[in-house]
Amino acid sequence: MRIALFVTCLADTLFPEAAKATVRLLERLGHQVVFPADQTCCGQMHINTGYPDDALRLVRRHVQAFAAYDVVVAPSGSCVGSVRHQHAAVARRAGDERLASRAEQVARHTYELSELLVDVLGVTDVGAYYPHRVTYHPTCHSLRMLRVGERPLRLLREVRGLDLVELPDAEQCCGFGGTFAVKNADTSTAMLADKMRHVLATRADVCTAGDASCLMHIGGGLSRLRAGVRTVHLAEILASTEPGPAGRSTSEGGVRATDREARR
Repeated sequence: MRIALFVTCLADTLFPEAAKATVRLLERLGHQVVFPADQTCCGQMHINTGYPDDALRLVRRHVQAFAAYDVVVAPSGSCVGSVRHQHAAVARRAGDERLASRAEQVARHTYELSELLVDVLGVTDVGAYYPHRVTYHPTCHSLRMLRVGERPLRLLREVRGLDLVELPDAEQCCGFGGTFAVKNADTSTAMLADKMRHVLATRADVCTAGDASCLMHIGGGLSRLRAGVRTVHLAEILASTEPGPAGRSTSEGGVRATDREARR
């Protein structure tokens, strides 16, 4: 299958390993991944903060970049949520029904990574190997807008060597929420404190999620605590494989086995 990668701003600028892992994983499963070079921001931040004219330009560019592809994937529930639930509405508010129709068409073929793997490609065992204790945080947009449900957990349960532990109060927001963390810093910090407490209660080596933004927020808090817990994108875990002749896996997802042993 030929799949277009919607890389997202955050992955492109701050977390490229999540995007690279998405490509590596899909190619390992036998698919061709292409990168439309004209893509930019999906406009979610502009939409959510009241800049409809700027958002409209970004929606139009997104549609132009991805309209030619039958399948689009992004390592982000948040950005896929914007494509599905905001793009057509932005175009209609601007009176551009043709753009709204094209945006709906692109949205119908745009998937968050776990959705693509489970629903479109029909796989849960992707041949991954990740010998670490892992807990999963279901991000708000993937949980409430996309309703990915158990899909990420189904994928994680099939990863060899992985010890999956349940996160207490998993559905509670981590407090990031894009500009919410800036505009409501005290509330955001309190929510983050709850999330970190729950992550630490699992005694996990790694906290994973499908959104780099939430992992950035949680990971920043954990690093300041010097807790020894890493945040790793779901794509990086699924792209990891057993060590080859050189003794290293194809993707270590930011955690070495020696790190884990040292914390025991």
